[in-house]
Amino acid sequence: MGKTKRWSDLSQRQQVWIVVGAVIQVSLLVATLVDLRRRPADQIRGPKALWTALAFVNYFGPITYFAVGRRRQAA
Repeated sequence: MGKTKRWSDLSQRQQVWIVVGAVIQVSLLVATLVDLRRRPADQIRGPKALWTALAFVNYFGPITYFAVGRRRQAA
């Protein structure tokens, strides 16, 4: 097995990309949770509790919610 790297073992570029990825992930999570809280249940495909749980699945949950979980509003 390989040795686990410590934060200090990573290059500055690797550290930056990890932080950028984490910021994107947290931003998607917050945006999803805020939208779920504000949007009425009849504008969401499926139960809010399910989408809330899926929001915590890295990247996949929030992106799926915004792509599939919301119903389009009538003009």
